[in-house]
Amino acid sequence: MLLQLDFASDIPIYRQIRDQLVLGIADGRLRTGEKLPAIRALANETGVNVMTINKAYRLLKQEGYITTDRRGGTVVASGQETVSLEKTFAELRLPAACAKLAGMPRNDWLELCETVYDSFGGNNDNKLSEVL
Repeated sequence: MLLQLDFASDIPIYRQIRDQLVLGIADGRLRTGEKLPAIRALANETGVNVMTINKAYRLLKQEGYITTDRRGGTVVASGQETVSLEKTFAELRLPAACAKLAGMPRNDWLELCETVYDSFGGNNDNKLSEVL
């Protein structure tokens, strides 16, 4: 598993790990039932403290993205039960506010949201690569 961690970022490492695994699940690089590296193995692979990996895995488990058991290890959960409209709403507020304060028209914001959302499902009619 390749994680791209930015040790100079203001985003904590555990959060970067969590976010990259969520993105990997959403875009299909990590599939339901796929086994993830053990905490110690991932710590060795990334050069990150074991407790940092443990914190990321605990958060992913709390959110329902992964499951763990002593014999089977850590695997990607089905993900269907992880969607919380309240949490999603709360997490979208800041980027929406930034877009509004930057003068982005509402329709452009909605189109951008659709483009990003569609980039995870195979409906890539919108050109995300042009945006990035």
